[in-house]
Amino acid sequence: MTKAKMQPRAEPRRRHRVFPWIFLVVQLLFLVWVILGADSGGECSPDSKGACEAGTAIGVGLIIALWVAVDIILALTYLVFKIFRR
Repeated sequence: MTKAKMQPRAEPRRRHRVFPWIFLVVQLLFLVWVILGADSGGECSPDSKGACEAGTAIGVGLIIALWVAVDIILALTYLVFKIFRR
């Protein structure tokens, strides 16, 4: 009798985890945007310093609000895809 050749088991396909990298890139872009937005307030004239600082604060606040909204959308998208992959 001859021994049947045993075939090696096929290794399970490794999933590419793209979402965490996309998430990190989005976070980095928003961080750079907030830093650049906060730094842009230094270009004010001395006469309108108060109004310029208020405008910078409002602008940075809007960027942060958009950042939070995008993070919530990304989280919900991730959860939906994770649920449907099961």
